[in-house]
Amino acid sequence: MNYIELIGYFGALTIGVVIGLFGGGGSILAVPVFVYLFHLNPILATSYSLFVVGCSAAVGTLINIKKKLIEFQTVLVFTIPALSSVSLTRRYLITNLPDVVFESDLVLITKEIALMLIFSLVIIVSALSMLKKNRLRTTKNIKIINYNSLIAIGLGVGLLTGLVGAGGGFVIVPALVLFAALDIKQAVATSLIIITFNALFGFLADVTQVAIDWLFLIIFTSISVVGILIGSYVSNFTHEKSLKKNFARFMLLMALLIIYNEVT
Repeated sequence: MNYIELIGYFGALTIGVVIGLFGGGGSILAVPVFVYLFHLNPILATSYSLFVVGCSAAVGTLINIKKKLIEFQTVLVFTIPALSSVSLTRRYLITNLPDVVFESDLVLITKEIALMLIFSLVIIVSALSMLKKNRLRTTKNIKIINYNSLIAIGLGVGLLTGLVGAGGGFVIVPALVLFAALDIKQAVATSLIIITFNALFGFLADVTQVAIDWLFLIIFTSISVVGILIGSYVSNFTHEKSLKKNFARFMLLMALLIIYNEVT
């Protein structure tokens, strides 16, 4: 094991700590770690990210089931279209993307570069949403569920998860608050089980499409789970708002570095 791989496994621990601290955001780190430290193809990296994110979200889901914070009816409405979308994206869209997406005399964008650029845009949107003050509120007296909006957003989240291996929590949580009339705690808890199904279902769609190094993936994921336990413990002694702002700034910097690396 060289020092780059050692840093990569430390990255696995960091991914878990981030999830433990914030309840999400692991995929934001997972894909760059797989691509730039373990030198995996971006398509395989997104597949591995789905497994890591899915297993990590499952750990959080088990905790939330005990706390009775999950709205299972909402999970069903949101997850069915999302699962369909993520499965179709992984099986057909990703595999049928042309090797060269765009070519001119000055610019050559391959499938791998395009995926990393889309991923960097997802990071930017996620970071900006973390930097904004949380103004989401629900009306306690009126509980109106907008099923059409939940289904439409579920399809979009599935597409996002399938394309870049991201859980999409920064989209799911506001959607559940605005269109399912959940409070923030319920929305975060419910989003984790949705992310669990989306990510693991997307990974299963890849099992027959790509060669999986199971030993490496299980070791990486196990280290991330240890990080989740550490992050969950540390979160009891930290100020979450300041941590989120600093992490969001780090995400913006990382997105710019990814864009610079891919463009140059």
